[in-house]
Amino acid sequence: MNFLTIGHRGVMGVEPENTLRSFVAAQEAGLDAIELDLHLSKDGALVVMHDTDVDRTTDGTGPIAEKTLSELRALDAGRGERVPVFEEVLEAVQSPLQAEIKDVQAARALAEVMNRRGLAGRVEVSSFHDEAIAEIKPLVPGVRTALIASRYGTDIVDRAVQAGAETVCLNIRRLTLEIVERARKADLKIIGWVVNTQDQLRLVRAFGLDGATTDHPDIKRTGRFTA
Repeated sequence: MNFLTIGHRGVMGVEPENTLRSFVAAQEAGLDAIELDLHLSKDGALVVMHDTDVDRTTDGTGPIAEKTLSELRALDAGRGERVPVFEEVLEAVQSPLQAEIKDVQAARALAEVMNRRGLAGRVEVSSFHDEAIAEIKPLVPGVRTALIASRYGTDIVDRAVQAGAETVCLNIRRLTLEIVERARKADLKIIGWVVNTQDQLRLVRAFGLDGATTDHPDIKRTGRFTA
């Protein structure tokens, strides 16, 4: 079974997160898939950014939802990069994508793009929000979905099954063998995050996970040799 390496917001350990520069670097590093985050702008654009506001990752301030796409475009997202919209990422790289819905409101906008461009085979949709996963499932035929969790117990398996997810993306700091076994019994794939060191990589391989989300591209090179 192949062990997947997923670039976290591109390769945010070495490039400005959630920028085209970061996504291209992840593809060039040979990562198997690229993870990104989605919000809606004030005027309904599907923009790629992690936080609810722009303060941490740009030279601006304030909530994304209170800014138009034009206003977001005027910001520096790091090293001169601009805040991208989802469809720009689709054009910039050819890699499979894991699109995380940060704002539940973005589910329908993402579904529209995926249906229009036939992306069910290329884009896996993920979210911390059970309702976002449950909502997009009937909107995009054949879509693959993943429920993400940071603080969780064995209930994460029941939540994922109820939402219709095929995968759980789990914070490795809370991972237990019981949770892994329950997920396997429910036929769920398991991705661990965030895996940035060899010790963390050994841990997820020991648990027999299906893959890891990482900030650093060298995890791809070393992952195949770590058991």
